[in-house]
Amino acid sequence: MPSPTNTERPVSPGLRAVLEFGPVLGFVLVYLVLRNEMLVVGGTEYTGFVIVTAAFMPIFLFAIGLLWYLTGRVARIQVATAVMLVVFGGLSVWLNDPRLFKMKPTAIYLALAIILSIGLLLGRSWLKYIMEDMIPLKKKGWMLLTKRMTFLFFASAAANELVWRTQSEAFWVIFETLVMPVVIFVFFLFQIRLFVDHASFGSSRRKS
Repeated sequence: MPSPTNTERPVSPGLRAVLEFGPVLGFVLVYLVLRNEMLVVGGTEYTGFVIVTAAFMPIFLFAIGLLWYLTGRVARIQVATAVMLVVFGGLSVWLNDPRLFKMKPTAIYLALAIILSIGLLLGRSWLKYIMEDMIPLKKKGWMLLTKRMTFLFFASAAANELVWRTQSEAFWVIFETLVMPVVIFVFFLFQIRLFVDHASFGSSRRKS
């Protein structure tokens, strides 16, 4: 199996987009169609949300695995997300409780925020370990970005909890799959000045 740190093989942007975003968009579309449906399996009723979660878990994992196979690498954050997906998605289906799947983003955001906070307390940027293969930055840049992303993750965890506990299920699905990626994209747009001021194009990347 390819190592996550191997040199990435080229893949067409269209195929990459399909593998990275296709399962998410598919999940949303299928959920909107089946959200009011019920399926009885072994005498147990399952809501449309649990049905779609069970159907798309292997699709998500297949897309990540195929991207890994084609490019020779996978981002560490994708590995962490896949693990959380299996744990919380599996529990949601097994216990027939969609709330567990809705807690998954909170768990991911909080875990990342706490890990980054511990690193900051130790004077280190553990964000660099996750993202250094995507963003070349000097040490000061990594520390600044880590502080900002720690705040973003804590705020995202709070937002997810607020939304899934107070809004409809359909609203949460749209919020988490479509709104949050836009929020994160906008966040990185506002970091452009940091990327320019603290860019490092030397040999700071880890050798595999």
